[in-house]
Amino acid sequence: MNTKTPATNFDRIVRLPECTKISGRSAASIHRDEKKGTFPRRVRLGDHSVGWLLSSLLRWIAEREEVTSGNCKQVAPGAKRGRKPRNSIKEG
Repeated sequence: MNTKTPATNFDRIVRLPECTKISGRSAASIHRDEKKGTFPRRVRLGDHSVGWLLSSLLRWIAEREEVTSGNCKQVAPGAKRGRKPRNSIKEG
C-alpha cells in the first residue's frame, strides 16, 4: 500500500506579498473584499501572522469571469478617463 501523498494534493500557505502577486490585487482590496465575503478567507498562523491557502486563491481566480467584448463596457471615442485636474474644478 502506498502511503505517500502525491505532489498534486499538496497545498501550502501563501503570505500577503505572494497573495497580492497571485491575485493581482492590492492589500487594501484583498482585505476589503475578504470582509465582503468575495475573497478567500485568511488562515491564522500565529498571534501576528496570517496567510491564504494557495488552493483557495487558485479556485477564486478560476471562478472570475473571463473578459470578452460582450461583457466589457465600451468607452466612447475621445472620452477622457480619470480624475479632472484640481485646477479645473471651479468653486461655486
